[in-house]
Amino acid sequence: MNWKKQLLNLPIIGNLTKRVVSAKASKEAHNISDHFTQFLQPQVAISKTLQEEVFKIRHNVYCEELAFEEVRDDGQETDEFDKQSIFSLIKHKPSGTFTSCVRLVISKGSDELLPIEKYCIDSVTNEELHPKNFKRSEIAEISRLAVKSDFRRRKADKYKGSGTGVISETSYSETELRCFPFIAIGLYMTAATIAMNTGIRHVYVMMEPRLARSMKFIGITFQQLGVPVDYHGLRAPYYINADIFMNNLSPGFKSLYKTIEKDVCLQLQQLK
Repeated sequence: MNWKKQLLNLPIIGNLTKRVVSAKASKEAHNISDHFTQFLQPQVAISKTLQEEVFKIRHNVYCEELAFEEVRDDGQETDEFDKQSIFSLIKHKPSGTFTSCVRLVISKGSDELLPIEKYCIDSVTNEELHPKNFKRSEIAEISRLAVKSDFRRRKADKYKGSGTGVISETSYSETELRCFPFIAIGLYMTAATIAMNTGIRHVYVMMEPRLARSMKFIGITFQQLGVPVDYHGLRAPYYINADIFMNNLSPGFKSLYKTIEKDVCLQLQQLK
């Protein structure tokens, strides 16, 4: 264990170190949000063409890279939940390349289960926040987050496709590189904006515990609902709602969120 991890594990020094890291990240986010729109743009997949871009990214990550799913002849990864989903991407504006994607799976009735309900419901041991307690129209799941390998730093990519948003250092400018580690964060913020503007009050996600810890550093605080299980790697069920999201988000990242929210809300008007 290196010295940084040792510091984080000490009860008093660890808490202080985490606050320093969080404050540094928040300060950096203030700077990043100023540049975010210059290089990156959240994009709600409101057309068939954009949805196909989502499926292509997922195929690249989930089929070709991770081999979670079989390679498809059409080069698009789709499943049964796509018909009840709202998709979004993040675009690298200078190149026109879509870097990543995520979906928000919604439910209009008992016949439309969320992925967590169909495959991992036994892992949810928190009865108070169990999906069965809420209206179907008010629950959703953030799912199928994928960041293309071109936008991740290989030497740090020990778990390929994990959506950390850390990217290749050789192809982009220094200013762009400062923005790109926020790709995965931007995806979660885009999904949160979609949820809060479509009547969703309770959001679930299956994610790696280490990713949840990373999100907590910046104030995106997911509440763990059970122990990790083997689901495309070691993942645990998590929950978040609008109050938890907004009340814990650090000031710097609120600035980034407002930038993303404004752009996404303009796009969502086209879905109405």
